[in-house]
Formats: sequence, structure tokens, C-alpha cells
Amino acid sequence: MSLARLRESLASGAPAYLALSCFGMAATPALAQQADEPSETNATRLQGVTVSDSAVDDSIKVDHVASPKFTQPLQDTPQTIQVINKTLFNQQGATTLAEALRNTPGVGTFYAGENGTTSSGDAIRMRGFDTSNSIYVDGVRDIGSVSRDIFNTEQVEVTKGPAGTDNGRSAPTGAINMVTKRANLDQSISGIASVGVDNQKRANVDVNMPLTALPNTALRVNAVWQDSDVPGRDHVNNSHTGLAASLGTGLGTATRVYLNVLHVDQNNVPDGFVPTIGLPGFSSPGGAIDAIANRPVDSSNFYGTRQDHDDVKANMATLIAEHDFSDSVKLTNTARWGKTSQDYLLTSFMSTAANVTYNAATDTYYLARSNPTIKDISNRILTDQLNLRADFATGPVQHNLSAGLEITSEKQLSYAYSTSGAAPLANLYDPDWDDTGSTYLYSRNGGISRGQTDTYSAYLFDTAKFLNDMVLVTGGVRVDHYKTDYFSSAACGGTGRGAVTCPTGSVAGDIVTTADLSKKGTLFNWKLGVVVKPVEPVSVYVNYAISQQPPGGDAFTLSASSTAANGIDGIKPQKAKTIEGGVKWSALDGRLAVNAAVFQTKVDNEIDSTDLDDIQSGSKRVRGFELSAIGNVTDAWSIMLGYSHQKTKVTSGPVVNADGSSSLAYQPDDSFTSWTTYRLPFGLELGGGVRYMSGMKRGTDGAVGTPAYTKGYTVVDAIVSYALTDNIKLRVNAYNLFDKDYVAAINKSGYRYTPGTPQTFLFSADFNF
Repeated sequence: MSLARLRESLASGAPAYLALSCFGMAATPALAQQADEPSETNATRLQGVTVSDSAVDDSIKVDHVASPKFTQPLQDTPQTIQVINKTLFNQQGATTLAEALRNTPGVGTFYAGENGTTSSGDAIRMRGFDTSNSIYVDGVRDIGSVSRDIFNTEQVEVTKGPAGTDNGRSAPTGAINMVTKRANLDQSISGIASVGVDNQKRANVDVNMPLTALPNTALRVNAVWQDSDVPGRDHVNNSHTGLAASLGTGLGTATRVYLNVLHVDQNNVPDGFVPTIGLPGFSSPGGAIDAIANRPVDSSNFYGTRQDHDDVKANMATLIAEHDFSDSVKLTNTARWGKTSQDYLLTSFMSTAANVTYNAATDTYYLARSNPTIKDISNRILTDQLNLRADFATGPVQHNLSAGLEITSEKQLSYAYSTSGAAPLANLYDPDWDDTGSTYLYSRNGGISRGQTDTYSAYLFDTAKFLNDMVLVTGGVRVDHYKTDYFSSAACGGTGRGAVTCPTGSVAGDIVTTADLSKKGTLFNWKLGVVVKPVEPVSVYVNYAISQQPPGGDAFTLSASSTAANGIDGIKPQKAKTIEGGVKWSALDGRLAVNAAVFQTKVDNEIDSTDLDDIQSGSKRVRGFELSAIGNVTDAWSIMLGYSHQKTKVTSGPVVNADGSSSLAYQPDDSFTSWTTYRLPFGLELGGGVRYMSGMKRGTDGAVGTPAYTKGYTVVDAIVSYALTDNIKLRVNAYNLFDKDYVAAINKSGYRYTPGTPQTFLFSADFNF
């Protein structure tokens, strides 16, 4: 391509290009050199990936992430990144993000909430820390404590280690990105219909249609319907419908535009979990529980009422514009509006000595339903992200550059409620959600909590290749200027925890302001990695990165307290520093990726209330290693293996575990996950997987007698499928084949636990035309 033609192309896209001209200037000298001295290397197209279904591919190995910020294939990216594609999670019958994440070791929903409240949605933890506020959809933060369906998901990308340079403020130990399906020029229709033995019913369809009346234009529609009980749990139900559409135009040309919309409507019965009475580690706190301390309840028991509900409406609209100025320069702009609303009531409990009573006349133990959790909350996001990708050379050094600007506004609004009355006592060993006599009522009282964070960001990534691509140096910097505003009001008067004193001139029930706070600052994050390729299939790397979470950055709340992590006065951002080294081997002619990594993450600026001289002298550390393999051993045999070992520690500050040890809570030291399938010549496919999770410790709390830990467990799953035709496959998934009874999560005080999925079977028909 001549320099004159390049300038013409740039001129045709001048408005967008000028917005990033300061970045583009860095590439201009090298582009001129490319024009005068074309070479095979320089002619290579950009390595950014647009994920689509342009070809049928049943491989579970993925070579690239979708984000243009990662300029290299996974093989040459100096970081642990695991990609779970739809081939893998569809084989397993997974339908939610949490289920898909079972394919990466050490990641899961291990935490079941605070003392009187219960966690909801994707309460994901990774490498010792909460990651639920670092979930992204196509690189844009997706906020809200909801359970995410994967019917419109192409692949799930799990980035481990600080992701602050990639995404801005985020969890200390990583981020999760869901890549959505886009329209393409292939004619196709596919879907899955499933029924399960525990009253599970689900159907989803994926239709892609080129629009012949409009050249280079296609429409893709994904829809899902589900009405499923939760195996092993009475009355808990997940019911929803979802519709996603992607309209793409200019497909196959230099300028492409996608309009993607999503609507999901959930009407669920939430799970309040099960009392830990009688579990290993439980001892009686006294009272009526003395006689039943060794008598666990049935893990299927549901302690809520028919009032309980979790109604979610999620809407999202995304406009993506891509323009290829040349084979080496690409500009992408992503604009999004998204809103999620949640109306939630859970009749929860705390199985304390005071809340468990015995009626001698009926020889019945009762549990007080005394901790209702109400959420009436909405989250809204507006963002525009502009990215420039450029490949160029400076002398003998090849560069893959990614630069961009982002503007984001995130807002959360929560309504306060007044309550009266109470739910009836539940029979501890035989609860009935139809119990009569409830006097519990609730209504909005005029109080609200409103938080908003506005962020302006700029970033620059570059990979420089030396010595004929034997040495790759990858670096990135990001600057985020943020401002968080927080306002809250509440009805004054009343008694008990959280009661607000009425100011002079007010009477009980009046709405008074309880907080009107603001916090702003600038975050500077960076990362640097080196990859050495002693031989072509092997990459040896080391990487260092930092990530920061400012006060109010994860929950949109601020505090006037000088000892709170979200305080506005003198409280610095939490800072995570990770060093990682490893080796990646592209084995069997690239069919199988084998990876090994060792890492250490240290989180500083934690609150230490015991240090009167430096309230943020606390620090935590996670050390460990991970091993993984994914891909095909033969054309018929695929495998996925992952093992994680980690040691966590509070290196400075008070202990956070109920047993007094220095490790972190809600994180297994060891975890293993695996999946394999073998396809026989006559259409029969056999496979399965083994998952192991070591025991975990819960957080410190004033609870008496509750378990301070959970025991480890091993679960075996299996699959049998048969291809009736080239287009229709029948599949049976068996979960927890040997019916292992285990604890999947425990809450902070140890009063409640989440039972693991018991033995169950799912029957599916997959079709693809």
C-alpha cells in the first residue's frame, strides 16, 4: 500500500482518527517504512480477533482473547489467561457464568454472604479475593448482583493477576470477560433443548441470516427460555427468558458496524441456603440446639416463604464500529448503554441459640425467619471506548501497539424500605413455604442510596519483538481519573442496628440525609512482561503488574469514617502487585496448549484498625502455582486439565479467619478440574470430568459454635452423546455421578451453607444446520 493511498484512507476516517492522532503519530514513521520496504512480516494482518461462528469448530482450545488490548496470541502473552469457549461449556450442559467457571481451578462462588444477608448472583472469588465486581461483557464492566446466563456468550475469558492496566479499577487478582455472539455472513441455525430429572426445562436457539436485500449485512438472533428447579433444593427455581440480536453491516469490508441488543427477564425463587447445625465442626451455642447439635437438617430444606422472589430485568445496547485503515492499522469504537434492575426478597435466618426453639407439646424444633433481605436496586452504565491497533517497525524491531481512550459513567440506585410484622416460624426439620400467619409487610419509605463513578481513561500497550521474534517485550500503562459521588438518606427514628437518630425538628419516619460525600483521584497502573522463545513451540515468560481499587470503587459507597476502606479522608487506593513466571508449550503441532505458572500477589493499603499510627498498614499475600492443558490429543480425543495450589496469608494486620489462622477465608488451597471426551467412529461420544476442591475456612465473626471450616470434596461428572445425523446430537450429562454430599459455600458467620449439587441427570438434543 502506497503512502499516498494510506493518507487517503486516513483522511476518509479523519474525525475518528484525529481523536487518537497522538497515538497514531507513533506508528507513522514505521508505516512509511512499510510502504517503501514491504516484507512478509510487515504484511501480516493485525492479530486482534473478532470472535464469530464463521466456521464450525468443535475444538475446545482457543488461541486468542477478543480484546484488542492483548496484542499477542495466548501462547506469547506473559500472563495466565484461560478461555472457556461455548464448545466446552455446551458439552457440559452449563447455562450460567458460575457453571462455566468450573473449568478454571480455584475460581468459584465459595462465599454465601454476611451474617444476616445472603449473597446473590455471581459472587465469584479468585485467588483469595472477591472478583464479582470485575465481570465484563465485551470489555465493558457489567455490574449488578445477578446470575448471568451464557446463552449469548461465545467464550468466557479469565484473566488472572492484576487487570488494572487492562480495565482500570478492578479486583486485586483478576477479571472475567464474557464475549458475546456477533452477526456474520454464514447462514446457520443451532440450538439446544434440555430436560432434567429434577424438573429442569430449557431451550435456546441461535439463528444467523445474511440479509440478501442489504449487501454485506447479516442479522443474528439468540433466544432462551428456562423454567428449572435447582437439583437438591426444594422450591428454589430459576426461570427466565432472554433475547439478543446482533445486526452487522459492512461485513467482509474495511468498515464494519454492529448493533447488539440484549434483554433478559428473570423471575426466580432465590435460595436462602441451609443451617449448618450438625455439620463437621459444629458445636452447640446452647439453648434448644444442645439436643440436636449432632442432628443435621435435610440439605434440600427450603426455609423461605412464597413471598420470596428475585426478579431481574437486564437491558443492554452496544454499538461497535470497526475500520481497517490498512492491513496494519485498525480503529474500533464501542459505545454502550446498559441497565439492570433487581427486585429481591429473601426470607433468611440466623440459626443462633435465640432463634432455635423447642415446642415440647408437638416435639418440634422451630427456626425463626428473622432476617429478611430486601434489594430494590438498579445499575446503569454509559461508556464509549476508542481503540487504535497498529503494527509497525522501528528498524529491525517489530511493534504491535494498542492505544485507547475510555469514558465511563456508572450509577447505582438503591431504595430503602420500612418493614413491619414477621414471617411465621419454620419447622427446623420440615419447613413449609406455605406456612400461614405471616404478618410481614414491607414498602419503600423514601430513603435511597445513590452512588455514581465517572472515569476518564487513557492507555497504551506495545509488544516489541527482537531477534527474529525470539524475544518479546510487552508493556502497558493506563491512567484513570475517577470521581465517585455518594448520597444516602433514611427514615429517622426506630431502634436496633442501623437506626438513624432524628435531628432537631424531625419526627420518627422523616427522611433525613445520612451521607453526601465525594471522592476523586487518579490511578496509574502498569505492567511489563518478557517472553523468550528458545524454540518455536515453547514460550518462557516473566511478568510484573499492578492494579488498584480506590475507595468506593467496588460498591459505589463512601464513608466519612477515617478507618473505613471506603473513607473519603486520607484513605488511599488498595494496591495489588503481582509477579508471575511460567512456560507455555504449544504441543502436538499446536493442537494442545500446556501451561505452567508460579505467581505471587501482594495487596497493600488494607485497613488495619489495630495500627493507630497507620490505619492502612495492612497487607495480604497469595502465593501459588497453576498447571493447565487444553486441546486435542488426537482428532477424536480432547482434554482440559487444570490444577491450582496457593497459600494465602495476612502478612500485616488482624486475622480474618474464624479459626485464628493467618490465611485468607473462602479460598481453597488446592483445586483441580478436568474434562475429556472421546469420539468413536460411529457417532458415539463418551467423556466426563473430575473436580476436586480442598477445604476452606470462613471469616472471623462473633458467632458461637458454628463451623470454622468446610471439608474438601471430589465430584465426578460424565457425558454420553450420540450423533443421530451430522446435524442432530442426543446428549446425556450426569452430574455428581457418585452422589457426593458436600458443602459448596459457607457464609461469614457459619450459620448457613450452600449444599453441593447432588446426583442428577440432564437430557439434551443439540442441533446445528
